[in-house]
Amino acid sequence: MLKQERRKQIMNLLEKEGRIVATTLSQTLNVSEDTIRRDLREMDALGLLQRVHGGALPRSTSAVDYKERKRELMDVKHSLAVAALPLIKDGQVLLMDGSTTNIQLVKAFPKNLKVTVITNSPLITVALAEHDFVEVVSLGGTFRKESMVTVGQSVVDTLKQIRADLCFLGVYAIDSKIGMSIPLLEEMHIKSQMIKSASEVAAIVTAKKLNTSSTYTFSSANSLDWLITEEHVNETVLNAYREIGIEVITNK
Repeated sequence: MLKQERRKQIMNLLEKEGRIVATTLSQTLNVSEDTIRRDLREMDALGLLQRVHGGALPRSTSAVDYKERKRELMDVKHSLAVAALPLIKDGQVLLMDGSTTNIQLVKAFPKNLKVTVITNSPLITVALAEHDFVEVVSLGGTFRKESMVTVGQSVVDTLKQIRADLCFLGVYAIDSKIGMSIPLLEEMHIKSQMIKSASEVAAIVTAKKLNTSSTYTFSSANSLDWLITEEHVNETVLNAYREIGIEVITNK
């Protein structure tokens, strides 16, 4: 079998199954595991998929740059944010990073909500300026223009001194087995510490981010207490997250 034909079949199987295992793939295509691993390594370098231990997952196609992300699926993100609102109670301390879904969430806050929001997103800080009963704590650090958040060791060190009730975590890619991952090393450290600094963790995730992977894994998926996603997602996909202890909420 020619390399190009083999790679086409690999991509077809990945699209159909959602993940591929190197040992199974070598049997299916009747080639050695070394050949499959070499194919996966080269396809990963080309950005066609994301290699993981023992196989590969679809690579997340979400935009990295904030200017692009803020235009993606905004109606869906607003709907998901509204579905997440019941998790928030008066008097809570909330940790929030600078995802576009989190910005939609704070825009949906009721005007009489009384919470404290700790964030590394200047945009969230500004969005909450009109909320008289929301106290905002801004995490200083190096401002990353591409993602519109502050990063760096000073942010991580401050987070280590915080114990929040609930963290709303922006997720670039998530898989029930591989975990949550992101293409940006600096933000990986921030997200990892936010999880450690909160009693409970929720993530608002559009459907296209489910069962995908990226470069830097910062936590297992079962670090989440809640996953808020789209109602049209296949139940088999959602059950994989329920089976590891995550409560799934959809935007019905």
